[in-house]
Amino acid sequence: MTNSSESIAKKELPVEQCEELLSVLKTRFEDNMHRHPELEWATVQARLDTNTEKLWSLNEMERTGGEPDVIGYDKETDTYTFCDCSAESPSGRRSVCYDPESLEARKKNKPAHSAVGMATEMGIELLDEEQYRALQQIETFDKKTSTWIQTPSNIRKLGGGLFCDFRFDTVFVYHNGVESYYAARGFRGVLYV
Repeated sequence: MTNSSESIAKKELPVEQCEELLSVLKTRFEDNMHRHPELEWATVQARLDTNTEKLWSLNEMERTGGEPDVIGYDKETDTYTFCDCSAESPSGRRSVCYDPESLEARKKNKPAHSAVGMATEMGIELLDEEQYRALQQIETFDKKTSTWIQTPSNIRKLGGGLFCDFRFDTVFVYHNGVESYYAARGFRGVLYV
């Protein structure tokens, strides 16, 4: 039997934890059919059953408050898209600066982590602006919080980072210095299975 630290190193969950996670994901999937009309849970679970590393990533999304759910299926690539669907930016991923370089550059009052660094460790990607806007078409998110998004390299090179939120019935895209962090700003991730 492997201990939990070995399981994390291999990015595999113990069987019990897999079963618990799949149960949570199934309930969320069935309770939110507007996010994935015409998809069936049985086909999604069959895909997850053969992708243990993806299950590990989904568990990390769940553990940090993301409430991941299926928001799409691409027939051409035969890929399901999971995204954080918590009403507000995931609570376990807030108060982070933009990326590892900005975390390293910050000399005082460093946050515990960065959005890009944390996403990489979790095996997920930050949403880009187009993905964020598409997510907001499914239902509204981030009415009180904000979310770091992938920032184009030309903006990042100049020290800027982009984030979004939903206010006044509109998706807003803003900029901040990449070293900044706020209690109400986190990040949403996307995972392809």
